[in-house]
Amino acid sequence: MIRIALYSDTWACQSPLSCFSGCPIPFAKDPEGLVHSKVRRTPDRLVKGLSYIMEDEPDVNNGSQSLPPFGGGGQKRWFERGESFKLNTTMKVKVHCGFTRSSGAGMTIADMRYVKGCKYVVASGIFNPYSIIHQPTNVSVHSRKLFCFVMLVDEKILSLMKYRETVEEDIHGGLRAGIWRLIPLKHLPYNETRRNEEISKLLIHRLIPQAQYSIWVSSKMVLVADPLLILERYLWREGHSFAISQHGYHHSIYEEANASKRRKKYSRPRIDAQMKVYQSEGLEPWSTKKRVISDVPEASIIIREHTMLNNLFSCLWFNEVHLFTPLDQLSFGYVAHRLGEAFKYFMFPFCEFNSLFELHSHSWDRFEMRFGGEINVA
Repeated sequence: MIRIALYSDTWACQSPLSCFSGCPIPFAKDPEGLVHSKVRRTPDRLVKGLSYIMEDEPDVNNGSQSLPPFGGGGQKRWFERGESFKLNTTMKVKVHCGFTRSSGAGMTIADMRYVKGCKYVVASGIFNPYSIIHQPTNVSVHSRKLFCFVMLVDEKILSLMKYRETVEEDIHGGLRAGIWRLIPLKHLPYNETRRNEEISKLLIHRLIPQAQYSIWVSSKMVLVADPLLILERYLWREGHSFAISQHGYHHSIYEEANASKRRKKYSRPRIDAQMKVYQSEGLEPWSTKKRVISDVPEASIIIREHTMLNNLFSCLWFNEVHLFTPLDQLSFGYVAHRLGEAFKYFMFPFCEFNSLFELHSHSWDRFEMRFGGEINVA
């Protein structure tokens, strides 16, 4: 058993997360001894095929209420939203999922070649100038060879990183900062950085379609555990295909919504509208009678096998973020509720989440000192 390092005293209680204690995680002893090639992939028993709507639909209402334009992902009507949650045993699904032919992510040719070889991925994203790159620690030699460490950014952030980070070009034309391969996305649909971050977070299966497993990590977090040990602990050992941490405070999305309004995390009317829709569509407040231990995740880490059902879940989760608010903790439980027993996930204890990371706040204070409070990116 390996005891993962807890938060350092330097960051103690600088945020609510770091005021909790970590706990030992029963990891396997040695990532070098894990034979990942013998792990059996989860069979796609329910969703037999998954494809994406690739054509932009004309902005015509033709009598039915439409959702807002889909960030380049076409037009989606309320009727289609409702139908997208309906599953059956012979399902071949075609869904809206972020990108159409006219609105891809806009990767360079070198980056597209690179991601084609990525089956095991650790991913993160930086889309605001107040974050800095954090290098994972305790990564084994085996995992360094097996995993692609992908940091998704926009072009402005890449320019800023070149100014303040050590960014090097490799022999294949890719950009690197330490262990991370920097991949700029040119055609981001939102002016809101939090929504653009959701693309890097929830649409990994679209951005890196060959990926079989991924671990998404918030840019605020320093991963202090070996990624192969994480897959073994949270997916392979007990046959899970999707794992996420419990929230540190709340179980009900309605509790989380109220807390988000108190902390002014987003527009109060938008949060209220989202909760009103979910309540009208049958999502009851969480109670011990529910089959799940919580409706609210700590979504700073998402560990998943890229099965068709999990990819569908990610598309539907992104659709809710696009439609309502970028507060993905408010929509996770709703999408899981709509998919019902078909979507199974492992929600692990929050104390284990605390033991997987060191938490770093966004770096505005440091930028103020270094750049006098102004950041101008050409």
